[in-house]
Amino acid sequence: MLPFLKYEFLQNAFLTGIMVGLLAPVLGVFIVVRRQALIADALSHITLAGIAANLLLGKWSSFFATANPIYLGMAFSVGGAIFIEQLRKVYKHYEELAIPIIMSAGIGLSVIFISMADGFNTDLFNYLFGSIIAVKQSDVWTVFAILIVVLLFVFFMYKELFVLSFDEEQGRLSGIRSNWILVAFMAMTALVIAASMKIVGILLVSALMTLPVAASIRIAKGFKQAIWLSVLFGEVAVISGMFLSYYLDLASGGTIVLCLVVILFLCISYKKFTGSRKVGHL
Repeated sequence: MLPFLKYEFLQNAFLTGIMVGLLAPVLGVFIVVRRQALIADALSHITLAGIAANLLLGKWSSFFATANPIYLGMAFSVGGAIFIEQLRKVYKHYEELAIPIIMSAGIGLSVIFISMADGFNTDLFNYLFGSIIAVKQSDVWTVFAILIVVLLFVFFMYKELFVLSFDEEQGRLSGIRSNWILVAFMAMTALVIAASMKIVGILLVSALMTLPVAASIRIAKGFKQAIWLSVLFGEVAVISGMFLSYYLDLASGGTIVLCLVVILFLCISYKKFTGSRKVGHL
C-alpha cells in the first residue's frame, strides 16, 4: 500500500498538494502575463505577518491559541492584496512600486510580531519552509473551498481576465469593469498563497506560481495551452516533491521547488535543441 494511502497526514498533504498544484499555476499564468511575478512574494510576506500575529495573540488569548493561524494569515493576505491595487492607482506611472511597499510592510510586521512572540517555534518554521506532516484535515477543507471559489471565478471571468492581463487600459476602454475584477483577482491570489503555505512554505510559495508558467511559455503555442501545461508541471512537481520529502525526510517546500527547477531547465533545453519557433511569448 502506498504511504499516502496508509497514513492520514500523508493523505491530507497529498490532497492539499494536488489542489494547490492546480490553483497556483492557473492564477500564475495571469500574474506572469501582467508582469507581476513578484506579487506572490509580497503577499506571502504579509501572510507571514498574519500568522506571526496569530501566534503572538495566542500567548494572551485562548481563542487565538486554539485557532488555525492560516485564517488570520488569509485575512492579512487579502488585505495586502487590496492595498496593492489601491497603491497601483496612487502610483499610476510607477505601479510596480506597490509590490515592494507591501512586501516591506509585511517583512517589518513579521519581524516585530516574531520578536514579541519570543522568536521562532516549530509551527512557524513549518509555515516558512513547508511540511507535509503539518497539514491537517481542516486545511484540506479550507483549500477545497478556495479551489471551488477560484475555479468558478476564473471560469466565469476568463475573457475579462484575459483582456485585462494583456492590456488593462484597452480592457477599461472596452467597458470591462476592471476595478472590482482586479481586486477580486488579487483577493483570490492572496487566498491561494495563504493556502499553499503548509505545502511549499511562505518563502517558496512564489515559485509554485511562477516556475510552472516560466516552463510552460517556453513550449506552449497559445495562452490556454500555457495554462494546461502550467497545471501539469505544477502537479508533477508537487507530487514528486512530496514523495521525495517523505522518503528523504526533507522540507516539502524545498523538494517541490527543486522539482520545478528541473522541469524548467528541461523545457528550456528542449526548446533550445529543437530550435523551432521564437519562444517566450504567448
